[in-house]
Amino acid sequence: MYSVISLFIGYLIGCIHGSQLIGNYKKIDIKNTGVKNAGASNTTILLGWKYGIIVAIIDIFKGTFAVLLVQYIVGLADIAREDQIIFAYLTGLAVILGHDYPVTMKFGGGKGTASLIGIVLAIDWKLALISILMLIVFTLLTDYLVIGVLAMYLAVFLLTFYLFGLVPSLIVLILFMLSIMKHMENYKRIIKKEERKLSSMFQKN
Repeated sequence: MYSVISLFIGYLIGCIHGSQLIGNYKKIDIKNTGVKNAGASNTTILLGWKYGIIVAIIDIFKGTFAVLLVQYIVGLADIAREDQIIFAYLTGLAVILGHDYPVTMKFGGGKGTASLIGIVLAIDWKLALISILMLIVFTLLTDYLVIGVLAMYLAVFLLTFYLFGLVPSLIVLILFMLSIMKHMENYKRIIKKEERKLSSMFQKN
């Protein structure tokens, strides 16, 4: 029952899209403009870093809120800590599925990077600190956000296995594979030297 609750709550909250809210406010279809991604990076490209940050905050917060809500619900029952962690990761999986395939956007959403940050922040501070640090370091070193995202997912996977064991890490592995699939066009553009660099996104105010 708690697995169903975790997936249901996670998916519904995941469908709340920062880019859709800002797009409606600015009267622009962010999903089908620019690099055609409903996320903070494309919002930054189209509208500037201020709106990109707002979208990122919304998408981060929904991941944190969903996990904390499920943890509160599960915490009311006499459930082992190990199972509570699994429910938290299931919620995170559902949040990103809702973000990537939201019913509110005809199942065409974003890529879930910001939401993953919010999810790990809610699960464990050590996990969040190291994985976010990996995101920042590799993004700055390469000037490509997608490389930083790849490093962050790898860190989350390895740290989850170390901290919480096999089952949660398998859930992260599913998310990792989904992220790779979602970012495949970015990888191809990097090879062709056509991918937009992070530094260029912040030139528009």
